[in-house]
Amino acid sequence: MSLVVVGAAGRMGRMLIRAIAQTKGCRLVAAVERPGSEALGADAGILAGLPSLGVPVTDDAAAAFAGADAVLDFTAPAATVAFAKLAADAGILHVVGTTGLEPSHLASLAGEALRTPIIRSGNMSLGVNLLAALVRKVAATLGTDWDIEILEMHHRMKVDAPSGTAVMLGEAAAEGREVELAQARVAVRDGITGAREPGAIGFATLRGGTVTGDHKVIFAGAGERLELAHVAEDRSLFAQGAVKAALWGRGKPPGLYSMADVLGLDTL
Repeated sequence: MSLVVVGAAGRMGRMLIRAIAQTKGCRLVAAVERPGSEALGADAGILAGLPSLGVPVTDDAAAAFAGADAVLDFTAPAATVAFAKLAADAGILHVVGTTGLEPSHLASLAGEALRTPIIRSGNMSLGVNLLAALVRKVAATLGTDWDIEILEMHHRMKVDAPSGTAVMLGEAAAEGREVELAQARVAVRDGITGAREPGAIGFATLRGGTVTGDHKVIFAGAGERLELAHVAEDRSLFAQGAVKAALWGRGKPPGLYSMADVLGLDTL
């Protein structure tokens, strides 16, 4: 399968290049960076700490997408929207791990998914997606008598909050309760907040050090508490999940897919 990595010089971009090189049946055919990047012209393999792959980093995404089977994208919201249009124009699969997407970005992706398959997830790991499926089931079972709080911690360099994974877990909880997350979400508490609103889904964000990603969903009832948690110890698992998603998505019809689809977790 011929794959393109965008944001190739970034931390995740390099991991994606390594994951492709380590996966049987996949090959890197192009690596894309923004205009003016110091990485332009560099060999993508050497950039990722591998032997030379003979794939120079380019800033011409449209040319890179031509003839490829899929693009792997862990960039930034505005860039992802632009890449989605180019991927749809080229008729190739778009695997999106970008976080911090706002409703307008998601609407743009949904529009492009009418033309080409898009697999999007706030987290590409098996463990987190299994956690989301469990959160959905538990939320549906317990109902609003139990309060839901989502706690996440990441490294000091992460720029968006709450994390895409935390939002994904919040969406799973909201789906379990058959409500919209936007109506139940409480992202910040400060000062005299008053009593907790019934049915609220709260978020707490911690930043510091080099933490790869810790997530905990707390269901607090009267006299008892249930906690579901996931700890990511190696960021490469996200890259491996993205490559797995690309292999699964090859030949799929246009549409918006998730890692739950890839992993067969929708029936849990």
